Amino acid sequence: MDANTIRGLIEQGLPGAHVVVSGDDGVHFEATVVAEAFRGKMPLARHRLVYATLGELMGGAIHALALKTLTPEEAGAGS
Repeated sequence: MDANTIRGLIEQGLPGAHVVVSGDDGVHFEATVVAEAFRGKMPLARHRLVYATLGELMGGAIHALALKTLTPEEAGAGS
């Protein structure tokens, strides 16, 4: 598994999302996902949306995925 594949899967599952994924060992990754779909959702619900885009890869090919999930406004506020 690699970061580009994970980024592509998340972007496919959350159209319009901006996704940055890093991770060099092939099983542990970090992702920042900025998506309109997160508006009004608590962090756990946001994470579930991302995990759903990865399906059975979570806990298998992807051992760990640290997530930072933001709406576009939240991402802009941090700039």
